[in-house]
Amino acid sequence: MSEITVEKNASPAKLDVMGVYDWPIWSKEAASFPWSYDETEVCYFLEGSVTVTPEGGEPVEMGEGDLVTFTKGLSCTWEIHTPVQKHYSFK
Repeated sequence: MSEITVEKNASPAKLDVMGVYDWPIWSKEAASFPWSYDETEVCYFLEGSVTVTPEGGEPVEMGEGDLVTFTKGLSCTWEIHTPVQKHYSFK
């Protein structure tokens, strides 16, 4: 299994069942920074464009409309191209 899973254009019904719109929102301006996940994060991008590169891995692009899972233990670098807003939940 990949450390980053991107589901493009997740259906509104799926988002509803998951309760995505009740999750907190995180936002950030364009930036580049390292990040490590202590627990699995699932997030849904409301806006923005991002490239996340796992340590020793290939870059993964994501943005508005994407439902993304980052696995626990992932170390990566975030590069935010346009300001981001996303709902997020940790498991």
